[in-house]
Amino acid sequence: MPTYEYECSACGHQFEKFQTMNDQPIRKCPACGKKKVQRMISGGAGVLFKGSGFYQTDYRSQGYKESAKKDKSQASAPTCSGACNSCPAKS
Repeated sequence: MPTYEYECSACGHQFEKFQTMNDQPIRKCPACGKKKVQRMISGGAGVLFKGSGFYQTDYRSQGYKESAKKDKSQASAPTCSGACNSCPAKS
């Protein structure tokens, strides 16, 4: 639901109201009580992405994704020290 900005032309009081898009605009000023309130045009708010799936890496090029996958597999491969009994390097 959007937040609308209002201003009273009688007393100059400015306020915001959280309303659905189907709600009627407010006409009565909460400060002076006169029916001189008008909805103001505002720049709006930024878009907020919440939840999974909205990450910078979701829109990277295919080449970047492939090189990142290669780097990840190289970093996660364990290095053998030869100290374990099941190591094929000992045989």
